[in-house]
Amino acid sequence: MTASHAQPASLKEVGGTIVLIGAGKMGSAMLDGWIGLGLDPARVAAIEPQPAPEISALATRGLRLNPDAAAVPDPAVIVIAVKPQVATEVVPAAAPFVGRSTVVVSIMAGQRLASLERALPAGSAIVRSMPNTPAAIGRGITVAVANARVSPQQRDLAHRLLAAIGAVEWVDDEGLLDPVTAVSGSGPAYVFLLAEALAQAGAAAGLPADLAERLARATVAGSGELLHRVPLDAAILRRNVTSRGGTTEAALAVLMGEGGLAPLMERAVAAATRRSRELAG
Repeated sequence: MTASHAQPASLKEVGGTIVLIGAGKMGSAMLDGWIGLGLDPARVAAIEPQPAPEISALATRGLRLNPDAAAVPDPAVIVIAVKPQVATEVVPAAAPFVGRSTVVVSIMAGQRLASLERALPAGSAIVRSMPNTPAAIGRGITVAVANARVSPQQRDLAHRLLAAIGAVEWVDDEGLLDPVTAVSGSGPAYVFLLAEALAQAGAAAGLPADLAERLARATVAGSGELLHRVPLDAAILRRNVTSRGGTTEAALAVLMGEGGLAPLMERAVAAATRRSRELAG
């Protein structure tokens, strides 16, 4: 496994055309990240039947909106950023864009390499990846796996494009993408639930509901930022804020007791992993 947590490299020198299929929330976040790293919009062709005004505005800066495949010969990379429910329509429609040197990067949940290989031209270089929603603010994390056709140069290009929305991890075993989906793909919802439950508990303890919500939001967000900035394990940070015989220790006795947060989270991640495998078929 390899990882990237450093600042993403400039994309000014990226050669060839990038075809972005799907410019919804995640696709737009990626496009914003690429342009922020210096990529010329003229190097991008976007396929989006209902483009947002921001995407249409980029056409005035050279972005090619909904071109025919013949107008984009042998692009360097195709990024498929659509919901998995429309994969059976979109992936075959992407096939005409695939050239001899193209690498296809999928960010569709549950779409395995084998199914993508069946729908795309024989011998296609394909990267399957799983980002998460903090990508919208450039703070996501993506896990990727490549098929045997992906060259080191193509993997580097895919890595640089994915790094525009956050950290990137690579694995060799595609089967790990199911627990990845359960941990980081679905994980933001678990954190939001924590903030929601903490606010409700504060209100139950007597705080005004609006104050409890502000306290919970700021606490979860601030703690996450501390975890991001400080190179200490989460367990160490937890112990650092826990005084013997204090209020935090009393609360943690409940959260870390029998049937507490750890076994509950283990069951939740196991359930999400199973569901990811079921959806992939």
